[in-house]
Parts: sequence; structure tokens; C-alpha cells
Amino acid sequence: MIEQRTLTAHQFGAAAAAYLASPAHARGTDLGRLAALAHGSQGLAALDLGCGAGHAAYALAEGGAQVTAYDLAPEMLAVVEAEATRRGLCNLRTRHGPAERLSFPDISFDLVVSRYSAHHWSDVPAALAEVARVLKPGGTLIVIDVVAPETPLFDTLLQTVEILRDPSHVRDYRVSEWTAMLRAAGFGSFQADSWTLPAEFASWVARMHTPALRAEAVRSVWDQAPAEARAHFQVRSDGSFLMDVAWMQGRKAPWGGVAGWVGLIASFAP
Repeated sequence: MIEQRTLTAHQFGAAAAAYLASPAHARGTDLGRLAALAHGSQGLAALDLGCGAGHAAYALAEGGAQVTAYDLAPEMLAVVEAEATRRGLCNLRTRHGPAERLSFPDISFDLVVSRYSAHHWSDVPAALAEVARVLKPGGTLIVIDVVAPETPLFDTLLQTVEILRDPSHVRDYRVSEWTAMLRAAGFGSFQADSWTLPAEFASWVARMHTPALRAEAVRSVWDQAPAEARAHFQVRSDGSFLMDVAWMQGRKAPWGGVAGWVGLIASFAP
């Protein structure tokens, strides 16, 4: 059997080009918001964690930040490197590895962004601990991801169709779960904004090369779902539906606790 990280790398390596072209990933007001956040900030060190095809990284780099795009799938990083060259983004580099083990020194970044990636991480609390380690005191973490509804029935249905479509899926967390995990990792000033993202069924399953049997199982789940669930997700006759997405933002304490003090002092050492 394949380990989850290997499965994720395989799934997304095979889909790298599709994710670069995917309208659901290449577009969105959140990308404009990221670019505006980085605008004119030539000294801002930013990490795109679980960068996928790199859309968040391009937005940040085009805004002026110095960006590191980090991902588990080498094929994704190859796509990012080629696209960054095509766009003339000399301020974007790539690095390979898992979210739970970041190969960067303490207090390396001013900003960490993760967009549509965290629902594939094996251990979100471990990843957030790593983010807190590499962020500078007062630095910001932004997580943009599909989120599960707080209603248990709707939550269960979403996880079911997600894992049928993509076996590397772990969990779309609820906003309440994100709030608890971010606070446990030492992030304050938490804020969240949400919107809906259309999942057009044919392209949604094609992007992940979902086998026909599993795709049909997804449609069967929706067909047999209770009326209130179908209404919440606005399920259409072709299996298309709406997913909830949230921008969740937290700030590391200005001095980062004891670890932050140690890192800050070390940064001034000769």
C-alpha cells in the first residue's frame, strides 16, 4: 500500500499541467487580494506552502515579494519554474518537501500562504508548528482552502465525495477546527472570510483522473443525499455543486513566545 504523502505527490504530479490551466485555481479575487498585500514590498519574504501549480506564488511575486514556492510533488515545482520563467518572475524560487517538515531556518519569512493545499496534509497541527517556527515574530499566515460546513451531515457528505474523487484527500476542516488549530499553534488576531466556489463536475473529476466507477459513486452519493444537503451544496443534475471556501488569517505573536525570543537573539549573533 502507498503512504499518504506518496499518494498525494503521485496524484498531483500527474495533474500538474491541469492545475496550471484550471480556472478554479488560476482565477479568483483572493489572488488579487494576495497581490495587493504584497504590492511594492520588495523586501517581503513569502512562502507559498503546498504551492501546487503556483498561482498564489505568482500573485505574491508579481506584487513584489521574494517568494519561495514549496510543494511535495516535483512535477508541480517543474510547472512553477517554467511558468515563473515565462512570466519573467526572477523573485520566485522553488523548494521540495512536505508541509510537516520545512527545510528553512527559524524566522525566515514575513508571510506564509497556503492555497487549496491543507486538506491534503497528513498532520495539520505539525505543519502549523513548522509555520510558526519559520515565521518572523509578528508574521502572518494565510490559509485559503475549501472548508466543511459546521453541520455534521453536510460535513460527512463533503468528505465522502472528496475522497471518492481523490484518494489523497485527508479532510476539509471546519472554520471552527481551523480556529482551534491556529490558536493552539500560537496564532492570534484570527479572522476569516468565506465565499463559494463552483465545482463543475466533468472538469472536477477529469482534473484528478478520477476513475469512472468512483465518479459514478460521487453522483450516486449526491443523488441519494437528503434534500437539505442538496440545497446547501446547490447540487445540479450533472453532479456539479458549490463548495465553501475560506480565507483564514492569523498573526504570530510579536515576539513569538520563548521560541521567538531565542530565534530573535540568535539572528543577531555574530
